[in-house]
Amino acid sequence: MNEILVLYYSQGGAVRDMAQLIARGIESVPNIKARIRTVPKVSTNCEATESDIPSSGDPYVELADLEQCAGLALGSPTRFGNMAAPMKYFLDGTTALWLKGALVGKPAAIFTSSGSMHGGNETTLLTMMLPLMHHGMLILGLPYSESELSSTQTGGTPYGASHIGGPMNDKPLSADEKKLCIALGKRLGQTALKLAA
Repeated sequence: MNEILVLYYSQGGAVRDMAQLIARGIESVPNIKARIRTVPKVSTNCEATESDIPSSGDPYVELADLEQCAGLALGSPTRFGNMAAPMKYFLDGTTALWLKGALVGKPAAIFTSSGSMHGGNETTLLTMMLPLMHHGMLILGLPYSESELSSTQTGGTPYGASHIGGPMNDKPLSADEKKLCIALGKRLGQTALKLAA
């Protein structure tokens, strides 16, 4: 069974919800399974550490999860047009995998959530692509054959799935955003299966 890693960081819960929908899309493809993982928070206090096992939610990612995956869906909230620090911190620690070429040729997709329509979703998605491209991954987006891209009044971009959570991060995912998350997961699963063959 091919497994696709759905790796996310979520503070308010929207990115976690997106990860679960993307996993649903992945698992709609026969012979593909999603492995959902998250990253721990980082702290400005040098002595602060997170437990090895989170008190609730999905397990923390390990480098082995990334190495073993047949593909990757990477999600983070938008922070000033870029990914959140915990995700960047994790990716900065993947040099050993880069040296081995462990991710070369694997498909990857990305997703994000921001507080407003022009809150940096697209720049976040673009900057999240960069470390994956350095790893030699094949970046997938959402084609305009997904009709919601042309009609959405909420999130959704050709670069990856996105969500507009509102300034208080209290807006649930819209029907269009949900459909696009599932479509992205399905496309990632189908691509991973084709590449594995």
